[in-house]
Amino acid sequence: MVSHEDIVSFLDRLAADGATYSEVSDGIWNVKPAGALDFGVVVNFSPPVIVLRIKVMDLPKGAQRSALEHRLLELNGTDLLHGAYGLQQDEVVLTEALELGHLDFEEFLSAYESITLALASHIRELASFREAR
Repeated sequence: MVSHEDIVSFLDRLAADGATYSEVSDGIWNVKPAGALDFGVVVNFSPPVIVLRIKVMDLPKGAQRSALEHRLLELNGTDLLHGAYGLQQDEVVLTEALELGHLDFEEFLSAYESITLALASHIRELASFREAR
């Protein structure tokens, strides 16, 4: 099974490609992807899984909320290989959980890149729901 130290090693490899990270508490890191986008991926080591989570935005009110929820379900069905959009309290989040039993760096990297690329490609459209409150 992948250990805490293995996850640090995975994060070090991401950092070699320009990402930065900090451990905010034991087994929880905030990873800032390289590039211009300003969001962090929370990596939570919680055996027997590791969870990657991005806060996308606060939920809009009224009709915009219903339209946004519908669009998120469409994106889950068409655009996401890893992870899914979801709702947590009054926030839209993008999450992915990976089993630690046989996790390797390539699988971790694939999930990380999939959700960060998904958010990067969807952020403008999703932001329009926020602006139209």
